[in-house]
Amino acid sequence: MALSGELLDNMLKAVSLKRGDNIYIANTVKCRPSGDRNPDNSEEQQCEPFLIRQIELIKPKLIIVLGEIAAQNLLGTSATIDSLRGRLYEYSSIPLIVTYHPAYLLQIQSDKEKVWQDLCFARNIMQKELKDS
Repeated sequence: MALSGELLDNMLKAVSLKRGDNIYIANTVKCRPSGDRNPDNSEEQQCEPFLIRQIELIKPKLIIVLGEIAAQNLLGTSATIDSLRGRLYEYSSIPLIVTYHPAYLLQIQSDKEKVWQDLCFARNIMQKELKDS
């Protein structure tokens, strides 16, 4: 598993979440663009029906978006990740929050504290969703 995947697993574990147990991971683009570049708008649009169907089938209680590109795509905005963090949004009537991608954190480790705040926020939202259902 890539270093960013290991970091993600450790971050989730810190808030009592585990991939494959109570976390499902879906990518906005189903094939990584060549040259490890960010996907362009047409690639995002081509993959969007698959993501929408995944979300319909899984019926998540909360969506945590990792990274600016995914956040911009799902929220239909060009806003920066810094301006999107710390607030609750909705995607198809599902609560959604935004945080940094683990690959970014491997480069800018000083932002790990912000992700911790985001994950605690997510945990609180999740507890509220479970309590209300």
